[in-house]
Amino acid sequence: MEGSPQTGGERNAQLRRRGWPGWIGAGANAAARGVALCALMPVGFCLVLALLLPLFTAGLGIGLLVSLLVNGPGYGQSTAAVTVAPFAGLALSLLLIPAILRGMRELAILTRRLCGQWCAVPIADPYRPAPRDTQLSLAGRLRWLLGDPAGRRDALWFTVNAFGGWVLAAAPGGLITLGLLCILDSRGPRQPDFVRTLGHDTPQLLAGHDTPQLLAVGLACIAVGLWAGPWLLRGYGMLARSMLAPSGQAGLAQRVAHLAQTRADTIDAGAAELRRIERDLHDGAQARLVAMGMTLDAAGQLLDDDPSAVRALLAEARESSVKALAELRDLVRGIHPPVLADRGLAEAVRALALDTPLRVHFTSDLQGRPPAPVESAAYFAVSELLANVSKHAQAAEAWVELRHHGEMLRIYVADDGAGGADPARGTGLRGIERRLAAFDGVLAVSSPPGGPTVVNMEIPCALSSPKTISC
Repeated sequence: MEGSPQTGGERNAQLRRRGWPGWIGAGANAAARGVALCALMPVGFCLVLALLLPLFTAGLGIGLLVSLLVNGPGYGQSTAAVTVAPFAGLALSLLLIPAILRGMRELAILTRRLCGQWCAVPIADPYRPAPRDTQLSLAGRLRWLLGDPAGRRDALWFTVNAFGGWVLAAAPGGLITLGLLCILDSRGPRQPDFVRTLGHDTPQLLAGHDTPQLLAVGLACIAVGLWAGPWLLRGYGMLARSMLAPSGQAGLAQRVAHLAQTRADTIDAGAAELRRIERDLHDGAQARLVAMGMTLDAAGQLLDDDPSAVRALLAEARESSVKALAELRDLVRGIHPPVLADRGLAEAVRALALDTPLRVHFTSDLQGRPPAPVESAAYFAVSELLANVSKHAQAAEAWVELRHHGEMLRIYVADDGAGGADPARGTGLRGIERRLAAFDGVLAVSSPPGGPTVVNMEIPCALSSPKTISC
């Protein structure tokens, strides 16, 4: 099943499981990404220096003004120049600091995203929401940026990264490069021209060592760099998360806001579901039962005069009762399918896949059952996705996987259709996202034009023991 969006850590884990060719690929992949992450270091450090420059200018000007007031103008000092300097420094600070802080924030956002994708270390967004007034004054924008503790943590990260943090990301690439240079250095006079340009006639990185020793050192450096690359890259991501993740207070505030939003969404979804049930009962089974009652009443009036008409009316009433019963069963199945209650999520999704009018490949490794509310949310999420595939994707095949690992239920749904699915366009994906958010679940969609469409869902939950399942 290709096309699944994965983090760099998941890809590296898959490559490692494929044996030594995959092990080499995972190390080379991590080394290349570490070098790319190092490219962000000088940009961040320059932003920190740019932030300090206007502050230093303002401080210097204020110091000169205090000196002027205390000691009077000294040798070579101009009273006007010394008086204007502090105000010029403050003006420069007000003009430059907001732009520098926004640039620092954008770079920190990029770092968080790359740490999640390449280092398999997701980092939450720690920033306070912007004020609702979009027309902030310069002072208001500066107050908003400086008042956010996440901005100060960003500056701390860029400083730590510049003074040694980047070594974790650069170490794999550096070891591999050192190993290659040792191997090239062992060739002596037969070195390529580009190696000779690194030094004098025959540069040797390890003076006094012969060719076998240089080859051994070079191969050892390459092997260590490839082996340690994924681990060092993940360590770099964890170091970044220690400073770029939300602080305890900010994380608690975000958690409260998230719970408030999901509670409101759950209440709205519950109210909408009740309205749907009421509408289906009113327009379906209730209308048929009313019609059946009228038919029986008419049959009672004709019972003595026209027995043949009574038989026809009773047959019609019987047909109406059968249809009303079928509609009630469909309604109950839409609320909580019996197969889900009796046999669990895996078997319910398997039955759903068999009922889908296209070929669906289904696999599952669930060794127990999630809590009933999670089962229901997961089932209806898969049902909605397969319905979208059937209606809109123009697909011939679909794939569904259920996995549980590390207290996390993972659901993978993919198809070979035309792609282009977008939660913002109201294709049912937004409703699935709200349904999962009630359980702290997440939805990730990858659907480029032309396909394939891949949907990954994660819901934190624990599985019950298989021994407690009643079939």
